[in-house]
Amino acid sequence: MRKLHLTNAASRDATVSCRSLRAPPPPKKGLPEKTVRFRRFLAATDEGSHAALAAAHGEDYGQELVSADPEIDLERIGRMLPSTDTVFLSSTGDVLYAAPEVIELITGPGGEERERRTPVDVPANVNDESPVRWTGRKMDKATAVRRFAFRRTLQITHVDGLTFDYLFGMAETLADTGELVFIGAGPKGRDPLVFQTNGTPYRGFLEGRVDGARYQLLLHLSNMELKLPEEVEE
Repeated sequence: MRKLHLTNAASRDATVSCRSLRAPPPPKKGLPEKTVRFRRFLAATDEGSHAALAAAHGEDYGQELVSADPEIDLERIGRMLPSTDTVFLSSTGDVLYAAPEVIELITGPGGEERERRTPVDVPANVNDESPVRWTGRKMDKATAVRRFAFRRTLQITHVDGLTFDYLFGMAETLADTGELVFIGAGPKGRDPLVFQTNGTPYRGFLEGRVDGARYQLLLHLSNMELKLPEEVEE
């Protein structure tokens, strides 16, 4: 569970919890009463790469593949791999024995490079001293699902009796209007939501559902806005 410092429409704040919705189990793969097991096998070696084969047999080595199978190492290919390790390679294919320095590349809308810099850590901001704010900007559900691609949904839950009343009132307000309200971080609620250090920034949309004395407050997260492509003049 994550903690979320949140304000309501009256700008009153409280710290509540949020968690991912439990997804239904996926369909099982395989045959009835038989379990599928996944295994990794070695499919190729460095000696079977194009560069190695071209160096040994020339660029036109097709007939050599048919007659002698030089790309197949009978001692190693087909062996089961119990585990794998990450190996960094240089641009020339040499093994790097230390992790490379990571450089952040800033590009413009057209893909052109604008800046290179050392990455800056972006801290989480959903449980800071400054709460996530109810901005009051609302959107009906039908419009929201056509304008944004929602990547995740979190359920906001109370931690005691006081926060139950607090969240129930928010859910009831949204359920009555059938709208989503935009919430954001920062002093004016304009910043995206970041749930962990260097995590993906999201736009947040609250949805409320009420069934008698029960409520459900859902936080829909999006990092992609859907836009129609621009018309090209012929």
